Order: sequence, then C-alpha cells, then structure tokens
Amino acid sequence: MLNIPMPTSPASQKSKLAQLLGLIAWLALCFGAAALGAIASVHAGTFYAQLTQPSWAPPAWLFGPVWSLLYAMMAIAAWRVWCVAGLAARRGLILFVVQLAVNTLWSWLFFRFHLGSIAFVEVILLWSLILATLIQFWRVQRLAAALLIPYLIWVTFAARLNFAMWQLNPVMLS
Repeated sequence: MLNIPMPTSPASQKSKLAQLLGLIAWLALCFGAAALGAIASVHAGTFYAQLTQPSWAPPAWLFGPVWSLLYAMMAIAAWRVWCVAGLAARRGLILFVVQLAVNTLWSWLFFRFHLGSIAFVEVILLWSLILATLIQFWRVQRLAAALLIPYLIWVTFAARLNFAMWQLNPVMLS
C-alpha cells in the first residue's frame, strides 16, 4: 500500500479522517479532469498516428501512463497544500484548479477540434499557470511544489511537441 506521509504544520487543524477525505477529493478532482480530457481524446491514438511527427515524438502508448502518474502527483501536491491551509494556500489552490481546467481544455482543442495553433497558445498559458502554482505551493509546502516539477517538465515537452506537430501538419491542425 502507498504510504504517503500526512502533512503537518502548526496551522494544520485537520483530523486524520479529514485529511484522508481531502486526499480522496483531490484525487477525484484530478482524475475527473483527466476523464473530461479523455472524452475529447477517444480517437487520439488514431489521430496521433495520422500526423507527421518529429523523430523525437514518443509513441502514443506512453501518454496514458505518464499522465496517470502526473495526475496522481498533482492531486497529492494539492492535498498537501490544502492540509496546511492559510491565505497563501488558498491562492495556490485557486491557481491549481484554474490550471487543471486549462489542462483539460487542451485535449479538446488539439484532439477533438484539431486546432494546433490555439492549442499551442493554450499550452503556453498552461505552462505559465503551472509555474505560478508551483511558486505558490513552494511558499506553503515545498514537497508539494516539488511534486509539480515533473508536470512542468512534461508540459514543457508537450508544448514543444504541440508546436512541432502544428508546424508539420498545417492542414490537419489548422
């Protein structure tokens, strides 16, 4: 069983049960957002295979496991910050929820509507929101911020891939 240490802080007044329920809620929120993105990505594998890809593009099968791990890490990060609470935590959690919504939108723009240019602009916005969230989380709970670093790195890679795919497929990703 996964042993995730409960965050502790003098400001933290949440019981163990409240913390556990909070973790479940953050996991549900993150994987709910993933599910909404997955609805747009039902045919993503087929569409991805039809696109001209750069030589460094990963295989389609890699995206599911990577995103699953990232969503779990994101949920744990938000949960850790939520457990600490306080004004800075609220600001960071609001940013977190906004970036999660923007994350979900990307799948719709790219895979459902095939809008490569708009998806690229949107992923740059997403990257900025992730960085802002990471900075806010750092001020509250450093481990939570560290849990977002792989997400920021992956979205950096995804932005580069989005741009390359858009440039290589101007007709399919208009």
